Amino acid sequence: MRTHHCNELRESDIGKTVTLIGWVNSARDQGGVIFIDLRDREGVTQCVFRSEISKEAADVSHTLRVEDVVQISGKVEARLKTDEVDTTNARLATGTIEIVAEKLTIVNKAEVLPFQLDKELSNEDLRMKYRYLDLRRPRMSKNIR
Repeated sequence: MRTHHCNELRESDIGKTVTLIGWVNSARDQGGVIFIDLRDREGVTQCVFRSEISKEAADVSHTLRVEDVVQISGKVEARLKTDEVDTTNARLATGTIEIVAEKLTIVNKAEVLPFQLDKELSNEDLRMKYRYLDLRRPRMSKNIR
């Protein structure tokens, strides 16, 4: 069960165990550490998978694709920020925190998408054929809020 939406967590939540549910917006492998940007209707939160925290969750995170629906539970931690390294993201409301994942459940696997949701589409026929996907694009979802 979800405890928060993706855009709700802040530095005041550091140390709390939370559960988020949403779509995989992007996934990055940085030397064995997997970063997943999780998106729901409210925004985006970065989730980190480390095998020393949960080998099972880290192994499953390697199989995730964009638009898979997942449930992630873990602890809220501050993103690394020192004089030499700054991993915060000022473009996100949740850019100063991340979820260190302890548990990952795949709710639904996505099929390969006919187009990337983060790209602009000029082909109106393609947009209309896949209207349900077109409405997930950030520009379109802002229009209906």
